Amino acid sequence: MTQPTEVKRAAVLGAGTIGASWAAWFLSRGIAVDVWDPRPEAEAYVRRYVAEAWPAMVRLGMTADASPDAWRFHATPEAAVADADVVQENAPERLPVKRELYARIDAALRPDAILASSTSGLIMSDMQAGFRSAARFAVGHPFNPPHLIPLVEVVGGRETAPGTVEWCLAFYKHIGKKPIHIRKEAAGHLANRLQAALWREAVSAVVTGLASVEDVDTAISAGPGLRWAAMGPHMTFHLGGGEGGIEHMLAQFKPVFESWWATMTTPDLSEANCRQIVDGVKAEAHGRSIAELTAARDAVLLPLLELTAKLG
Repeated sequence: MTQPTEVKRAAVLGAGTIGASWAAWFLSRGIAVDVWDPRPEAEAYVRRYVAEAWPAMVRLGMTADASPDAWRFHATPEAAVADADVVQENAPERLPVKRELYARIDAALRPDAILASSTSGLIMSDMQAGFRSAARFAVGHPFNPPHLIPLVEVVGGRETAPGTVEWCLAFYKHIGKKPIHIRKEAAGHLANRLQAALWREAVSAVVTGLASVEDVDTAISAGPGLRWAAMGPHMTFHLGGGEGGIEHMLAQFKPVFESWWATMTTPDLSEANCRQIVDGVKAEAHGRSIAELTAARDAVLLPLLELTAKLG
């Protein structure tokens, strides 16, 4: 098996937003990339995406031999994976689609190649079952966009060899990511479950009339979201306990949190409630396009990433 620090070629299967973003990051790390996607426009999309992402890659720092042109597009997934040390799979989030793809590439994979799936919520045990290469399959779930957001969640399935999980953790760390090991399978893994819990309360706040969509978003982006960029919720509350730390915080606020949790409910995503969210988001966007909003997001992310890298 190729050592995680010696990967020279990666295959990217599925080249939508996630796959193209992965391609840009791999290229910036000096890794040659083989791309496959069934859409006729996919090759042009990847070329455009990498070109637009490259200034950010330059700003964040690249390996000496990085090139935005060190990739090639293939007509079949079998051809794309033939020479790959690692495969990053980004097929649509539907189990039959992913299993159909795995059936095509199972025999074409090198006997030492690792496959990591970008699935945001599917269970690897269901995806890998019955394939010859299953021991080398794991979840390697990024956060969008992968070329900017460092987090990668690594999850093994029932048939995943322990060494595969260890390899993925080491590989992602080597290429500048912040991998975490999710120790058991759960729908949505970890970070998406945390997001879903927060969004459940955010939607509830809107549909119950507690606050507008824009005020809910401001409550996070101008409040705890700023702290979360530095450290997670547990460490944040540790500081919230003052000199007594998390022990004091729990002793003082445990009844308060339990009383708040008791009032929280799961909102119904009915047509009317969804329309309320959609209308609120459109109002908050103030006519800005997706491209404009993405640029505004990245204008904050890039200096934040530079700062966190500087501070270690």
